[in-house]
Amino acid sequence: MNLLSLRRAADSVGIPRVLRQLVRFGWVQSLSCVFPVVIFVSLAVTQQFSLPWLPRYDWLLIICLAMQAWMLLAGLETRDELKVITVFHLIGLALELFKVHMGSWSYPEEGWTKVGGVPLYSGFMYASVASYLCQAWRRMQVRLEGWPPLRLAVPLAASIYLNFFTHHYWIDVRWCLFALVLIVFRRAWVTYQVGRRRYRMPIVLSFALIGFFIWIAENVATFFSAWQYPNQSGAWHLVSLGKISSWLLLVIISFLIVASLKLYKGRRLPEAPGDRYSAF
Repeated sequence: MNLLSLRRAADSVGIPRVLRQLVRFGWVQSLSCVFPVVIFVSLAVTQQFSLPWLPRYDWLLIICLAMQAWMLLAGLETRDELKVITVFHLIGLALELFKVHMGSWSYPEEGWTKVGGVPLYSGFMYASVASYLCQAWRRMQVRLEGWPPLRLAVPLAASIYLNFFTHHYWIDVRWCLFALVLIVFRRAWVTYQVGRRRYRMPIVLSFALIGFFIWIAENVATFFSAWQYPNQSGAWHLVSLGKISSWLLLVIISFLIVASLKLYKGRRLPEAPGDRYSAF
């Protein structure tokens, strides 16, 4: 049954428009989360069932690579989106190597594909965030209003990323960075389409919502031993609410990179009417 048939069926039984829009929104979000869902399912399955021949971390890397290749071949991701996802994989892997070295968290299981104590599959967890952003952007025809110039957005993103490293040696300036985000993006809005209607929200609110749901996903991931915080070495505990701020900053970096690349490509390619910043 396609979406047109679902809409007609909903009309025939008198389902309220708000509920129908909510279902449509959830459906599009689900399609955009295919990569993260596969990662979570793989974490759960490999924890419950021991796979032969290779350690668990190595199987997870193979699954992620196979999923990435399938999404590209099936047309679920474009080549340009794959480039963005690869950038996130490298950014995330660099962060993982540093954080594990500093003892922020660990990967206690064995694996052939571990470098500096970090399994290579871990980069795909960051890449899955980029995959979600790219797919949701395309499926919901995301557009930006009041977006700040790149001369402000790019240094801000770089400062946020560097603070993940420098706060181990210097003061943590994340709250100053949050204040800068509020100032720089005070006039920025994101608009998106659900069905035939467009909606808009402040860009900072979208950052917060995505960061909160990633924190929920982090709790699921640590429950299935994707990685382990020091206080989870004996038994699993809920991830600290303070981690939401870290994920919020990571989401801001992710969104800034995706938006900046789309803006750059939008300047290089002719725009279709109403498609500003919307297509890779």
